[in-house]
Amino acid sequence: MPSRLRQLFFLSLILGATHFAFGEGTRTWEQSRFEELVKGTTNGIAIRSLGGLELAPAFKQISTSPSTYIWSIAADVNGNLFVATGSPARVYRITPEGKSEVIFEPQELQVQSVTVDKSGAVYAATNPDGKIYRIERHLAEAEKPGTSESKWSSSVFFEPGTKYIWDLAFDKLGNLFVATGDQGKIFKVTPRREHPLFFKSDEVHIRKLAFDGNGNLIAGSDGSGLVYRISPDGQGFVLYSAPKKEITALAIDKAGNIYAAGAGEKRGGGPGPILVTPPATPAPSTAAPSGQPGLTISGASTTPPPAPASIPSPGVGATGGSEIYRIAPDGSPTRIWTSREDLVYAFAFDARGRLIAGTGNRGHLFAINNEDDYTDLLKASASQITAFASAPGGALYVSTSNLGKVFLLGGTSQPEGSYDSDVFDARIFSRWGRAELRGSGMIDLFARSGNVDNPDRNWSPWTKVEMQKGGEISVPAARFIQWKAVLHASEPPPHVDSVIVNYLPKNVAPDFDDVSVQVGVKYQALPHVSDSSLPGQPHFEAPPPMLRDRDSIGVKWTVHDDNDDQMVYSLYYRGDGDSRWLLLKDQLTDKFYSFDASLLPDGGYTVKAVASDAPSHSPGQALYAEKESSRFEVDTTPPLIQGLNAAIAGDKVHVTFSASDGFSSIKRAEYSIDAGDWQFVEPVGQLSDSKTESYDFQASDPPTPPAAVINPAGQKEHVVVVRVYDRYDNMSSAKFVIRSK
Repeated sequence: MPSRLRQLFFLSLILGATHFAFGEGTRTWEQSRFEELVKGTTNGIAIRSLGGLELAPAFKQISTSPSTYIWSIAADVNGNLFVATGSPARVYRITPEGKSEVIFEPQELQVQSVTVDKSGAVYAATNPDGKIYRIERHLAEAEKPGTSESKWSSSVFFEPGTKYIWDLAFDKLGNLFVATGDQGKIFKVTPRREHPLFFKSDEVHIRKLAFDGNGNLIAGSDGSGLVYRISPDGQGFVLYSAPKKEITALAIDKAGNIYAAGAGEKRGGGPGPILVTPPATPAPSTAAPSGQPGLTISGASTTPPPAPASIPSPGVGATGGSEIYRIAPDGSPTRIWTSREDLVYAFAFDARGRLIAGTGNRGHLFAINNEDDYTDLLKASASQITAFASAPGGALYVSTSNLGKVFLLGGTSQPEGSYDSDVFDARIFSRWGRAELRGSGMIDLFARSGNVDNPDRNWSPWTKVEMQKGGEISVPAARFIQWKAVLHASEPPPHVDSVIVNYLPKNVAPDFDDVSVQVGVKYQALPHVSDSSLPGQPHFEAPPPMLRDRDSIGVKWTVHDDNDDQMVYSLYYRGDGDSRWLLLKDQLTDKFYSFDASLLPDGGYTVKAVASDAPSHSPGQALYAEKESSRFEVDTTPPLIQGLNAAIAGDKVHVTFSASDGFSSIKRAEYSIDAGDWQFVEPVGQLSDSKTESYDFQASDPPTPPAAVINPAGQKEHVVVVRVYDRYDNMSSAKFVIRSK
């Protein structure tokens, strides 16, 4: 070991006896961006798209339905909720206290839409072979002591003669508008049950209806993703052709902005809606039948029996997530939200006037504030959030499918919420420093650490971080860490903008993978490019260009450092039989080096590469590693030819000589007579495997040379040239001139 490295090594041992040597400076783990925070676990916490955490709105379950799917809900003036379901098809009435009762159970497969008029009568649309039923409550009968008759009665209110009914909406005059599928028609049913065709589109389905402040009907289609504005006299105008195939939700704010959600990829001339077969009986599993809008069978042991009809449910077959568009009162459209994972099913406005979007198939609820500015409010305990209705006190009723549940979304925030961060892997054993929290309001911060990636496997307990005392994280040094923020309702409202954890990785020595030496190779230096990759991220290192150069020796090595420290390298060499390593080159920053082969005498050698992380550490804290190459040989000296002699013997030329090399075996020999072609010649004994070889051979007598090579004495001259190669292709040659009469 070189003396400088030996001193450094023992100094590190002495210092390491009292504390760890840690990696290059203090590092930080920061979480503030939406993409980072969504990896954590929320409980009553909302995540802002612009970064940060806040308390989510109050959200509590008020009812669970035996039906798997809830497609539509509507509330009356007293806050009673009416719920349209499928599997099985029913209409439920749920009081503000959460009491539920079945008020209607049709023969059709599902109740697709429900609405309530000013008198409190309920209208329910069924699929397939759509009908609209009017459901009324009979208070006189309900008040009879001991009566067993139903409080509610139903009758067919309207049959549009279409296969599907998708949505219902009342205008201010009490006319009921009916959006249908199969022929893309909208019907207007008056209080007198007159039902003229109000609008006929060239789309297959009209999915959604809403009224603007001027009494115009806004309709969304399935097929070309069109948003229509239809005047009170039935004149239609396409406001917007969405990039998506289907409009799945519509809403209009007080300023007259129209919000539309689009889903599904448009395919010109493609097939019509995908048909779905829902189960004829309630499914005990939480899984949905294959083909429902984004619903898939997951973990179900049995598949429900198919019904005799099929229903193209909203959003079915949609790929590529959803987009939300805002159409301004002047008609200009803007895409304000997009998601590759979430499919929008329903819109509403909360007490603050924010657009609320219910989505599947992760059951997330979003508040859309502005273009690319939104808040992931919460995740429901169901796969799809399908509908909204107004609730007392500025709250919203929220329905879900798979499972069919009803929740109350409050107009105020949760009193308390908690957020567990994603687990951070420091990659090596680390010591934890201070935590830095940027935010306001009442917030408690906790941390825990461990040496396995699962916090449930014997990590340290949650320990509070006392932010008022400097924010020191009092958890054991380990490889993994996690933080938790608990937000309490306060003034100002609590919010977390970012959390930074400072840590110091334990310094570990560099680790060599390989050291290789190639004789006859020269590496060319590459221009240095700054490495912007983050700690723990893979580094890309382009291999150096390699040239063939028999006078050079190239050394290349691969080494890594788990701390991602900067490293400096030294090369040493040692000949066969030598005890000392001699310095070849130090202060190298590249992982390769080439040098002139003639600097080394012929012989066998080994190279040792030494890597040190000294550039990233204070004096005395650096660590190093070393690795030896395989043995290689250097031979730059050509063989020696001795005793070359040639004579004419009859019709032959007799040639003798010997060849020797100081290091390697003689590889081959050749001869040429009078500049003829080179001819291979074997040594005496035929095997060429020794440092010294003798040659004795006869060649055919060459033809008589031309007059130009007859010397003045009248003698004929023949020139014999021999050349010899050693194992490393070093070559020497010699010649002999034969003179004869």
